[in-house]
Amino acid sequence: MAKRNLTRRQFVATTLAAGAGSVLLGKSVLGSAARSQGQSADPFQIVSLGKSGLKSTLLGMGTGFSGYNRSSNITRAGVAESIIRSAYEKGIRFFDCADSYGTHPFTAAALKGVLRESYTLSSKIWVGPGGIPETERPDADVVIDRFRKELNTDYLDLVQIHCMTDPEWTDKQKKQMDILEDLKAKKIIRAHGVSVHSLDAMKACLESPWVDVVHVRVNPYGEAMDKKDAADVIPVIEKLHKSGKGVIGMKLIGNGNFKNDSEKIDASLKYMLGLGTVDMIIVGFEFPGQIDNYIERMRKLPLPRL
Repeated sequence: MAKRNLTRRQFVATTLAAGAGSVLLGKSVLGSAARSQGQSADPFQIVSLGKSGLKSTLLGMGTGFSGYNRSSNITRAGVAESIIRSAYEKGIRFFDCADSYGTHPFTAAALKGVLRESYTLSSKIWVGPGGIPETERPDADVVIDRFRKELNTDYLDLVQIHCMTDPEWTDKQKKQMDILEDLKAKKIIRAHGVSVHSLDAMKACLESPWVDVVHVRVNPYGEAMDKKDAADVIPVIEKLHKSGKGVIGMKLIGNGNFKNDSEKIDASLKYMLGLGTVDMIIVGFEFPGQIDNYIERMRKLPLPRL
């Protein structure tokens, strides 16, 4: 069995979030009645993403594991359509895409014939250098029009600005933010937000009423996170949650760094769900058996009692 290597602060943070008899930070995702009975998490429980108006299953699917330049592990393996369809059939109702993942057409094909209102569709625009093949960066309305065609949908539930690291991103991306706000008013998108890849960029979300939903990187080991020590990040996530912003937890297994470590996977699930400040989690599934595995893990994993 793999040995868990936690710093003292990580151990304290993990104990607070997931230890038996611990005091939880924030509101439980299952509610006090369920938690007082020590129930496990239901991966298909419908949760609200803050005050955005969006609802989805507690467990969602990310389509961009190792995604860049319009490809990801599942597109390169030729299984994108089948794995997305399998996730839907098993009960997952949130699908996280991005321009840089190249999964739009596969998602459209996988969900063809499925009632559009039965799932939540998210994507992200790339505004920086690299990331996508073209050097041009058209405005968000042009990009979203292409997204809708690629995804064969009249609207997207959530559109985010992808991979923000700059603490001043809310100023530098003001034009695109205003365009996305206009698209929201026209009901072309239902909510907007950002995917952050630095702690300073995450903190900037606190000062921006524009942010409806934010993707945050979180696990108890600091792997592929905005700071190596999770205890530096968790208070900011708690503030985002308390401000009413939807919080989606990603990098549960450290960008795949411990995807084969059963002990760490369980510890990470218990940690993230125990925080009470993450509305839902997404996992970059690569094959159907992996989906079944996470569903089973969540159903068997006892959450700490209140």
